[in-house]
Amino acid sequence: MSDLKFGTSGLRGLVTELRDDVCRAYTLAFLKHLQSRHDVPADGLLLVGHDLRASSPRIAAACISAAKAFGMRVENCGALPTPALAFRAMSLQVPAIMVTGSHIPDDRNGLKFYRPDGEIDKADEAGILAFLDLEKPVVSASGEAGLSKEALSRYVARCASLLPAGALSGRRIGVYQHSSVARDIIVDILAKAGAEAIGVGRSDVFVPVDTEALRPENVAFAEKACRELELDALVSTDGDADRPLIADENGNFLRGDMVGLLTARFLGADAVVTPVTSNTSIEHCGFFDKVYRTRVGSPYVIEGMNRAGSDGCRTIIGFEANGGVLLGTSVAVGGHRLDALPTRDAMLPILSVLGMAAREGLSLSGLVARLPARFTASGRLEHVPADKSAVFLKSLENAETMRGFFADAGLVKDSDRIDGTRVILSGGELIHYRASGNAPELRCYTEAASRERAAELLAWGLERAGRALNDKEFSR
Repeated sequence: MSDLKFGTSGLRGLVTELRDDVCRAYTLAFLKHLQSRHDVPADGLLLVGHDLRASSPRIAAACISAAKAFGMRVENCGALPTPALAFRAMSLQVPAIMVTGSHIPDDRNGLKFYRPDGEIDKADEAGILAFLDLEKPVVSASGEAGLSKEALSRYVARCASLLPAGALSGRRIGVYQHSSVARDIIVDILAKAGAEAIGVGRSDVFVPVDTEALRPENVAFAEKACRELELDALVSTDGDADRPLIADENGNFLRGDMVGLLTARFLGADAVVTPVTSNTSIEHCGFFDKVYRTRVGSPYVIEGMNRAGSDGCRTIIGFEANGGVLLGTSVAVGGHRLDALPTRDAMLPILSVLGMAAREGLSLSGLVARLPARFTASGRLEHVPADKSAVFLKSLENAETMRGFFADAGLVKDSDRIDGTRVILSGGELIHYRASGNAPELRCYTEAASRERAAELLAWGLERAGRALNDKEFSR
């Protein structure tokens, strides 16, 4: 059980740790927690879905068998995007379990839990763990349940309503299909909007595509596909289709936070909620009345969206640096009403960015070129225990220590501790340290007016933190 833990995207761990009895135990703990804290009836409806990794159907069956033994009715939604399952669950006001490891390798997997009103929060995680008992009797109920396509069809209809017919006419859009659970519906939805959608790179084995840490082969693939197929864009998602991947006509990938910014602009947001790791173009662009910064993780973005709603904001868009967009309020687009969906979604930003470029007669590179020029870089120091990171970050709370630490990089103009320590230097450059939420790592993020300077600051930041962590005061 050592590798099973809640992170920013649900319960994750090795497939060997996610045995049937373990998955059943977590399912029962989740349902007992819902019954005790959220008034979910023991004989109510539970939705279960999964991604395309090899272990997912088996894990989904274990969850279904536990739910049936508990007395729940189960709608088996099969393979579908996480936001499709969430949309169906929130529409019916019932709980759901998505079996997915998102972008992590095939030897790992996870469970993502949804209350009837959306994603669970940190208090729910604690509640589930409080009910967890791995010494339960063997569950005798079958893990079989008739397959329902209702969740997937409703999600496709939702996505198709975002752009009018013909909105993408004349655009050649490549779809990097790999093992994304949305690989077929992306092609269909883009075609309905008038694009010439071309599927490429389909895989029969699971491919871990991390939208925040693209491999060199991902970059080379995009450049080659865009050049040889003369594409206007190449789009894709991670494994469970809650994070988008968008490359322009040259095969250059758009940063996730820029995708979120453009999506919020397209949807007419007056308030944006995003973690501190997203770059400051969001403030500099002047498009939004309010920008709320949060800690890293969708539960914190959702908290921020709730705060924006309490502040009277009308159209609230949340997004993370990975590009996943959360729709905090209903919006009217193209004569259609798009209901709120406060969970990460890949199709909403893909369609918004492509639709915005087409509407304004621009290439994707031209669309991005109109945004403030801010460049970011990120890296990490591995094998740094959480307690050691905590001592290091705590030391930077002292103003004098902070000024001395960053003296070689520049004069500290401002700082915050929303998630770790983030400083803004006198020239507007930014250096941010935070401890990883799911690994023994200290992460460093930088931002500057040029790509070269951001990389230079990152190299300095990692070297400087490494020296500090090796000092006697940090070696305890």
